[in-house]
Amino acid sequence: MLDINKIREKFPSLNSKDSNGNDIIYLDGPGGTQVPSNVINGISNYYKKYNANTHGEFITSIETDRIMGELRSKAASLLGAEDGKCISIGQNMTSLNFSLARCLSKIFNEGDELIISELDHEANRGPWKTLEDIGVKIIEIELMPNGELNYDDFSKKINDKTVMVAVGMSSNALGTMNKIDRIRDIVKKYKCLFLLDAVHYAPHFSIDVKKLDCDFLLCSAYKFYGPHMSFLYSRPGLLDKLDADRLIVQDQDAPYRIETGTLNHAACHGVSKAIDFISELGIGTNYREKIIDSYKKLSSHEFNLASQLFDGLKKLKNIQIIGPDFSSRKRTPTVSFIHKSKSANEICKELARHNICAWDGHFYALKAIQKLGLEKKGGVTRLGISVYNQSYEIDKTIKILSSI
Repeated sequence: MLDINKIREKFPSLNSKDSNGNDIIYLDGPGGTQVPSNVINGISNYYKKYNANTHGEFITSIETDRIMGELRSKAASLLGAEDGKCISIGQNMTSLNFSLARCLSKIFNEGDELIISELDHEANRGPWKTLEDIGVKIIEIELMPNGELNYDDFSKKINDKTVMVAVGMSSNALGTMNKIDRIRDIVKKYKCLFLLDAVHYAPHFSIDVKKLDCDFLLCSAYKFYGPHMSFLYSRPGLLDKLDADRLIVQDQDAPYRIETGTLNHAACHGVSKAIDFISELGIGTNYREKIIDSYKKLSSHEFNLASQLFDGLKKLKNIQIIGPDFSSRKRTPTVSFIHKSKSANEICKELARHNICAWDGHFYALKAIQKLGLEKKGGVTRLGISVYNQSYEIDKTIKILSSI
């Protein structure tokens, strides 16, 4: 079991209060989590001790090289990747995915088909839709009214013309966890690439890219207690075959060939510390084992609180929950709902008056919100559980919502 009180002590922002002395309640984790002290100190210490560009012969440059290599190695452990050479670093998942789409536009042809889903964040839809300019046909997996994908629809749409399947592991808007094993088994019957968006999944569950048997996987550190920075995992040898937009002076080999310009070394050091934070919650004989154990504890804690939140919301007559229930653990701790008489934004404003952080809108999963007929209503109100949340915060939130 996790000692949540001890964990909370690691997050300085949890001490914030409003003008009335109320503690702040962060249920906005799906949009970005709070950051522990070791991450803050990691960023600060980089500027204090190591600030330099890479590939120099002097001590601060050599230390920066070490920090960057260490981050790739830790990210590989986080994702179960073969080694750090599989990990490319970028400003955010959207930028990395646009760069990857540009690479693949040079090998895909007119008449090829690429499958995305109606449930996904636009960062895993928009970049691929740009390939329509070269004649690639974009096919979408249908979203059903219950917030889940129609896997029979997917089975009917994939075929020998499919060159790639790009889907999310879970929905940042509804909390739906997609059946990736089922999707993968279907994909492997065809000679096509397989990309996974793990941005909403990575904060809550351990990842093993080798078991997933994916060609690419993307995730963002600011969703799992780090600064704004993202990773692209590429299957060994695959990125070297792609013609990425890059300078002639850039290292031409993976993982660097898709990276443009100087990276944010201080933020990268912070990401390394964020992965350390996760590993330190677990036990094991090595770094990877500690990460896996940590996620087991972390996801159990989050599921219990999210279930409490779901059950509390379900009892409120004015609220309708959007998305799957919590009868199965195959669910992320993100709960979205609509109010019968108030917009999602009005609900968030009311929660904010009580120092509770919540999001409203479509969260860039625009197609899903449109498909569910919720765009004109202002989308949904979204509450998400992170490792630092506690039961009393859920009780307070439910009590406030019951009065609206």
